[in-house]
Amino acid sequence: MAADPPTPTTGEHRYVEVELHLLGGFRLMHGGTPVLVPRGLQRIIALIGLRPDATRTHLAGLLWPEATEERALSSLRTALWRLRQDPYCPLIITADTVRLDPAVRVDVDELEATAARVRDGQAPDDAARALTAGRHDLLPGWYDDWVLTSRERLRQLRLHMLEQVASQHLAAGRHGEALEAALEAMAAEPLRETPHRLVVRIHLAEGNAFEAVHAFYVYRDLLLRELRLEPSPAMTALLDETLEPIRRASRPAPRPPGHPATRPTFQAR
Repeated sequence: MAADPPTPTTGEHRYVEVELHLLGGFRLMHGGTPVLVPRGLQRIIALIGLRPDATRTHLAGLLWPEATEERALSSLRTALWRLRQDPYCPLIITADTVRLDPAVRVDVDELEATAARVRDGQAPDDAARALTAGRHDLLPGWYDDWVLTSRERLRQLRLHMLEQVASQHLAAGRHGEALEAALEAMAAEPLRETPHRLVVRIHLAEGNAFEAVHAFYVYRDLLLRELRLEPSPAMTALLDETLEPIRRASRPAPRPPGHPATRPTFQAR
């Protein structure tokens, strides 16, 4: 690993911020300067960032799943030795555990903390941050099993967070903010029904019947085209009251008794 060393400050201790970015790709930043990390060592730092409580045996098994336990542990020891030779190593290594230095800020931790605040009913400190947090996938282009599992977990975490933010804004009558969060969730997963349902509810709450019906049929067409499915009864029910006058108007008027079309017909044999 390599980076430009920080300029020393005489007579005072200068705090240097270290950041580990895993969303959108691996980046290790030291005082705002990127640290170059070989790909093999990136895997170790990334895994430790995602599994802070894992033992050496667990880490070795995840990193080298095809190797025997002894060989995997040997490979881990070698990799950790290489990391410790670098002054920018962000790890604290003990006999049985390896973890990130507490001073290292991890973007995944920030996403999880924001989602936890939303789940507990607290408004995020920065609404814009809640919308953008986790917008990029975890370590795109990495296909290790432990990456795929964590990637899907974080994707679902973010979707639920955005939907809850939208629901909170809707309940408070902040329709613009609610729509922004719902559309952000929709962009993350276009075929997921929940954000589309929220968009319909938001438009109805604003009194925009046309927008609500339009949003419903856009989703219905997308679902039919991609999956040959119909929206759920729960989503269809949202528009029952709005569409009922249209349905009544489109039904044919009942014919009076004695009308030719209502008389029985007989066919000659």
